[in-house]
Amino acid sequence: MGDSKQQGIVEDTRSEDRGGSKSAESAQLNAYAIDRLSLAFESSARRWELIVYPSLFAFIILAAYGFYLIFSLAKDVHYLAISVDSNMTVVASNMQSMSDNVARMSANVRAMAVSVESISQDVGTLEPMLTSMETMDDAIQSMTSTTGHMRDDMAVLNRNISRPFSFMNSLMPW
Repeated sequence: MGDSKQQGIVEDTRSEDRGGSKSAESAQLNAYAIDRLSLAFESSARRWELIVYPSLFAFIILAAYGFYLIFSLAKDVHYLAISVDSNMTVVASNMQSMSDNVARMSANVRAMAVSVESISQDVGTLEPMLTSMETMDDAIQSMTSTTGHMRDDMAVLNRNISRPFSFMNSLMPW
């Protein structure tokens, strides 16, 4: 029985040592877990640094390029505004001269309308001349008919005279 008592005491001391060592072990485990967590965080932070820093650098470069594009666009729009302003002055003066020309053209068209009206009246005075032309047409037709008869008569005369003269021509030396 003495052994069993001793065994109980040893177990109690072990359990006390275990209790003390349990808290020491749990402290070591906690320290180990925190150490592992910090290592994981550091490795994760390194991985993020490999992604974030180049991305940040690329963003800064793109932002600077965007600023340059906006600046050059603003400069181009400024030059465009100046060009449009100077061209608008030229267009306005051309429009004014065009308006003057249209006014002159309108006056010329009115004058043409008056001229066309006078021509219309003059054509009205040509109607008696038209009747004279009709009688002249009849006279020319009768002259044409008479000229045709003269041609026929000349053809008959040519046939009647050309045979004897043709014989005479062969006797002549020239």
